[in-house]
Formats: sequence, C-alpha cells, structure tokens
Amino acid sequence: MARQPDIIIFNPDQMRADALAHLGNPASLTPVLDRFQREDAVSFRNAFCQNPVCVPSRCSFATGLYPHTRGHRTMAHLLHEDESSIFSELKDAGYDVWMNARNDLVAGQVKGLCERHASEIFYGGDVPPAPGPVKENPRGQRGDKDFYSFYRGELKTDENGLNYSSDDAAVDAAARHILEAGDQPVCIFLGLMFPHPPYQVEEPYFSAIDRAKLRRRAKALPDGQRAIIEGMIRQNMVGLEQYTEEDWDELRAVYLGMCMKVDAQFGRILDALKKSGRYDNAAIFFFSDHGDYTGDYGLPEKNQNVFPHCLVNVPLLVKPPKGVECDPGISDSLVELVDFYATAMDFAGVKPDHTQFGRTLRPVLADRSAHFRDYVFSEGGRNAGESHCDEYHNAHKHGENVNGEYWPRQKAMSDDAAHCKGTMAFDGRYKLVYRAHGQMEFFDLERDPLEEHNLYTDGQYAAKILELQGAMLAWYQDTCDIVPFKADARWSGEMFWQKVKNIVPPERAGEMRALIDGGADITEVMAAAARFRKG
Repeated sequence: MARQPDIIIFNPDQMRADALAHLGNPASLTPVLDRFQREDAVSFRNAFCQNPVCVPSRCSFATGLYPHTRGHRTMAHLLHEDESSIFSELKDAGYDVWMNARNDLVAGQVKGLCERHASEIFYGGDVPPAPGPVKENPRGQRGDKDFYSFYRGELKTDENGLNYSSDDAAVDAAARHILEAGDQPVCIFLGLMFPHPPYQVEEPYFSAIDRAKLRRRAKALPDGQRAIIEGMIRQNMVGLEQYTEEDWDELRAVYLGMCMKVDAQFGRILDALKKSGRYDNAAIFFFSDHGDYTGDYGLPEKNQNVFPHCLVNVPLLVKPPKGVECDPGISDSLVELVDFYATAMDFAGVKPDHTQFGRTLRPVLADRSAHFRDYVFSEGGRNAGESHCDEYHNAHKHGENVNGEYWPRQKAMSDDAAHCKGTMAFDGRYKLVYRAHGQMEFFDLERDPLEEHNLYTDGQYAAKILELQGAMLAWYQDTCDIVPFKADARWSGEMFWQKVKNIVPPERAGEMRALIDGGADITEVMAAAARFRKG
C-alpha cells in the first residue's frame, strides 16, 4: 500500500494575490512561484480568505469553518481544548506534524494545547537577531510622515551579506526536517512573518523592484462611499497626509521586495523536497491568510471589517500528489481558503472529525476551467458593546498609547459604528458588502477593478444586489452552527435507574447497574429490564 502523501503548507502573512507576477503585476518578481504554476500547480486568481486579519482567517482555514460558526472573529479568541484542526487530525491519523512557532491558531494560555496540534514545534531563537533598518529611527516623531506608515525601508546585512531573519531560520529548519524525515508521512506548516509590515527588506530585494512599473493605487473614496472606519483610520494617522506618490511607490516597492524574498524562501522548500525524493508525492499548498492595503485607499497595513480585493483576494497555489490529475496554470474559478482544509484532508485520506464547509479542489485541479463556486464570502467586525472583540480595548487595558503603530486602527475599532459587523459576497464580477450599521457597498469589478465607485444606491443594480443578499442569507443559514458528531445522552444514569428499579428483580440489580454505568442507551436499558423481569 502506498504511503499517504506529505502535506506541505507554506503560509506567508499578509500577501495579496496581485503580488504574484504570473497574475499580471508587471512590477512583481516571483520566479519560483511563476515556474511552479507553469509546471506543476494550479494558481487560483480568485481565491479569498474568510476574514482580513490573521487569527480569524487561520482558525477558519485550519478547520474548514467560517469565523462566525464558532465565534472565531477576533484577534484574541483562538482554538480551545474541544476544537480540532487539520494539524491535530493529521497527527491523530499518524502524520508527523511539524510547525514553526508562528501560532495565531490555538489558545496559548492553555498548557499543552500547542503540542496537541503538532508532533514537533520549531521555536527558533538560536540565531542572533537580524540587523535592523539602514535608516536610524525610521519612524521619527509623532507627526512625522512615517510614524504610523509602517515603512522602514532598507535593512542592513551581516558580514555574510545576509539579513538572516526568524523566517529564514524557520524555512531552513523545515527544509532540514524534510531531508531527515523517515517513512512516516509528514505535514509541514510553515507560517512566515513576511511580507507582514513593517515594510522592510534587505538587498538584493530592496532595489530589485522597478518603481516605474508599479500600477496605479486605488483612490480613497469620499466619506459616505466606503466604510466609515477607513476614513477614521486615515484621520488618526497623524503625519501620513504628508505622503507623496513617490513615498507610496517606495513603500509598495519594498513590499514587493518582501514578496520576492518569500518567493526565494519557497524555492528552498521545493529544493529540499526534490533532494529528499518527496516532491512528487507531496501535496504542496502556498497561500496567505489575507492581504495588505499597501497604499490603496491611502492606507498601509490592513483592517478587520473591510473587504477590498487587496485585503481578501489572496495567493493560493496547489500541487497535488502523484496520481491526482492536475492541469497546471492559472484558474479563474472562485475558491475560498476553507477549501484548503477539505482538499488537504481529501489528499491525506483522513475523514474530518467535525462538520466543515470546504470543498475539495480536485475537480478544478483536473480542469482549471471547471466551475467551482457561485459565490465567495468574507466577514469581520463586531456587535455594538462587544468591547472584548476589538483590539483597542484588548491592547489598551492599562492606558492609551498613542505612540503604538497600531493605535490609529485600534482607536477607530473602538467606535461601535465604525467597527460594526460586515459581510462580503462576491460572484466573480459583482461585490456586495452588507453592514449591520454604516455604509453598504456594491462594486462592479469588471468596470471598476480598483473598487473606486460605490454603486449601492444606483437603482439599475437593485436586482443584482437582491441576488447577492439572498446568497448571503442562504450562506449564513447553512453555516451558522455545527452539531458535534458525538451524540449526548438525554438521561443520566440515575434517571435510568429510577425508571427501571421497580421492575428489575433485586438479584439482577447489580447487573442492571453495570449496564447503565457502561453507557447503554434507553432502548438497551428498557429491553434488559423486560428481559430480567421475564427471567
């Protein structure tokens, strides 16, 4: 019998789909990923995360559940003892599960919980810290243009000409584990920090991006046309109004340089798989948890309850193991990150231990033109009064810190109306963002790919808006909760005994008690009571 395939998951943080050269960005340099999709993998142009920040997205793609299903919709509420993930499930099925210590998935305060989801965790910390930015004090003072921009620029290199980061150490540790692995099937989960801000990278990546090839940024929409929270964040980012187009170009180029480094790191993992002889029978997944504004709408970083493509459209490349049909290249099919969970479990031959909502990507891997989903969804935000569900109240329990780089966003999130719940439905052309309070949004991405013209109040689109609202309602109804596979008893043991004690002969009482204590259901107990009485 053939060994189960290795499951390799390469997961950069905050990488937007249009950072890939083969998806049409003329400024991007991603040669490893470009070759990977040409020769061995399918790259999904229309892959979407289920939440535009880290923790909710990871809790979703690791379980096949949507953020709302079990309340994983904040940065501070992670998987608990009663919840499994693809990693714990593969471990229980006999996989050697290796991951680095980039968590954002399970509750860190629960002793032993991280270890339940992995056979080995690489914590790192054994190499000196990488050199910092070339520019001294790159943020400056409050009021300076880069104080809240997250821009650091060029990083220094060491005596070997490297800026050897914690990401590099994790990549090399994962490669070693692949090379040293035995006959047991392996699951590698490599969660990187790059290209998460701050925007900073060393040479040769810093200068590699041709600034003249950068595409136009999306313009900030007037108040009343986009989410309230975006305007509040811009207002809070004191100093950012000084940014020129050249400043934004430099920030965007550095971000693409960071993506270029991620591409090279992915190449090191592919090399290890090929050198070890495990490449052919490996299922390889490359995807990000969410994207990044990178200057679109006049903002850096991300936000938790808005859904422009720059934040929710993510890279997803999949190479199946040998024996699974594959049509390499780019697919325009609509897919979601929950589909990663279903696909990896399918390839591993492991049945999920809970209801999940992903779909295996086998059909579209075999035929890139295959229709897969009618709609994709993403969600975020909170109800009014849920102060425990916003970053501001979690981060500023002991006093406000306006010098924190995330303060502008966190402060805006403290406003109930600005941080209200929102949900996106997208059908491949039209996007609806429905909010409990605040600005609704509707975009035609065929005519307006940068989402700069909100058409929600344009009456000619009323029927399409109603269609997407109906799809959203059906989706919420289908996915609003899950029932555990294990059924509960409606009666306690004492209830059973009180029911039958007067019909069971005294000499059979011990036998009946043992049957009840052994977990017999009501049918078995009543049948035994009737049998004992007859006897």
